[in-house]
Amino acid sequence: MTSVEDIDVIEELARLPTLAHPTVSPDGSEVALYYDGSGRNELHVLDVASGELRQWSDGEVPRNARWYLEWGADGDRVFFHLDEGGNEQNDVHALHRDGTVEPVVEMDGQVSVNDVGADGETLLLGSSRDGQMNVYSHDLTSGETTKITDYDRAVWTADLSPDGDAVAYATNETDDYDNRDVYVADADGSNPRNLDIGEVGAEATPADWGPDGDRLLVGDNSEDLGRIGVYDLTSDDVRWLGDGEFEEAPTAFLPGGDRVVGTRDRDAVTVPVVYDLETGEGREFDIPDGVATFGQYPGAGDPVVDEDHVVVTHTTPTKRPELLLYDLATDEYETLVAAEHGPFDRADFADAEYFTVDSDGVPETAAEAVDHDPSDELEIGALLYDSGERPSPLVVNPHGGPRGRDSMRFDIYTQVLAAQGFSVLKVNYRGSTGRGREFVERLIEDWGGAEQGDVAIAAEDVLSEYDWLDDERVVVFGGSYGGYSAYWQLVQYPDLYDAGVAWIGLTDLEDMFENTMPHYRTEIMEKYMGTPEDNPDLYEQRSPVTHADNLDAPLFVVHGVNDRRVPVSQARIFRERLEDLGYDAGEDFEYEELGEEGHASSDQEQKLRMFRMLTDFLDRRV
Repeated sequence: MTSVEDIDVIEELARLPTLAHPTVSPDGSEVALYYDGSGRNELHVLDVASGELRQWSDGEVPRNARWYLEWGADGDRVFFHLDEGGNEQNDVHALHRDGTVEPVVEMDGQVSVNDVGADGETLLLGSSRDGQMNVYSHDLTSGETTKITDYDRAVWTADLSPDGDAVAYATNETDDYDNRDVYVADADGSNPRNLDIGEVGAEATPADWGPDGDRLLVGDNSEDLGRIGVYDLTSDDVRWLGDGEFEEAPTAFLPGGDRVVGTRDRDAVTVPVVYDLETGEGREFDIPDGVATFGQYPGAGDPVVDEDHVVVTHTTPTKRPELLLYDLATDEYETLVAAEHGPFDRADFADAEYFTVDSDGVPETAAEAVDHDPSDELEIGALLYDSGERPSPLVVNPHGGPRGRDSMRFDIYTQVLAAQGFSVLKVNYRGSTGRGREFVERLIEDWGGAEQGDVAIAAEDVLSEYDWLDDERVVVFGGSYGGYSAYWQLVQYPDLYDAGVAWIGLTDLEDMFENTMPHYRTEIMEKYMGTPEDNPDLYEQRSPVTHADNLDAPLFVVHGVNDRRVPVSQARIFRERLEDLGYDAGEDFEYEELGEEGHASSDQEQKLRMFRMLTDFLDRRV
């Protein structure tokens, strides 16, 4: 940042207003969204015609805007997810237009709204109440909740048909752990039928019902790259759209059912696409390169206003998210909610340079934890943000997931680091999304392997390529699986780093398997690593705590006490191991548990707390 003076930059960045989870009302006239312009996350409703943004809630919704919103069928209430202190053990509540709030579904486990029936009487829920994530039907009139699926593997993305007589969902009953199939069943869960979309071992998912209930918009990655298709339930045929050049994912039918919209990933850019079902022709939206999506989560929230208009969230590395109304007839758009940059100009923010590096997963830096033979050489994409500092320290910032992807969007943590003079490197290592099924599956049974080598090789590449980067001030910082990467980079490649920050990260994979939520256990841990019983050596070998004695740089461990995805036991186990090895708390490592917080938070006060701790540590240690 170059032009901002005489302000507390870190606080001003934390206070920048953010919109989240826009979803269009049933009649298309309004958009419900989270927005924190007041300083606290609140539910707002936007009038599409007038542009008026009105606040409905007053402290009743969560401080952290992680979970999405869904409209009631009558358009007079919005359903939201409420947890306790960020623990994600959600119950479902409703906020009415007159400001009244009511609990709707309260039960054990994590509960999420999958769909709202057009009859106004039915909620389709996902819940881990009985252990695994399955589908439940809730009658809004009687208040009764009925379990309608009972699978050993997690069930995802359940949607009711327009007449409410059928439900589509995705799960896996095969012996191939990587498989996922689309099912259609009666609304009570009876008579489930596997549509057999794609090949066994691929992942298929339903996205939306056609307006007449005789077709399903689906996605599948049988051909490697994700693709968009329309399944005809009468003929049991699926028609695939596009030419297969880029990874694509389905979103929704447009009214009338003759067109569908979805998203396309190319390099680090995401752009919406629309397909005409009569001709099969498709085109990208005419929006500047960046990340343009129909919501934070695929399938969460409705973007469709009418036959020719959809709402899109758009952002770039130097532009905050804004809400657009896109006209499909003219390929023009208007801004519904403008990006807010507070006291900053866009020129104050560090921009991203996209580049690629060839990697075989074995960097020049010596591996101290696990030796690896070279893997297949792949082209690995990465983003470098230049802080403008000369010489500039470097923060290597691996993404979470692990099925995530760094892209050309505004990232607040990157800008906080750049404001402190740190350039930032983000790496889409093997296992990241956006590159197809084969690229994702490279990470199976290889956590802590070639993907971590990809990260280190990209770091070595930029340090050798740019002489303005200071190779004696290199930091690794990440959260969630990025936190695992931070721990692992420090114990695997200690010669590369001068400090590290591990935030809500994994350290002991067997403990993680035993204590995470059931659907994370099966769909992440077991899918990628098998079970500790089947692969005990792999679980031990790829746990950072096993190699904690390799730590040779100051480490800051940060973890939310209410985290149920990556339990706080992960941080405590690593701290205890360091203490057993003779490392001094406060000298060799620093440790902080965050109260009233789970797996990260979008709340301004909680973000500011994290920003202060992060920058204070880096200022003192780097």
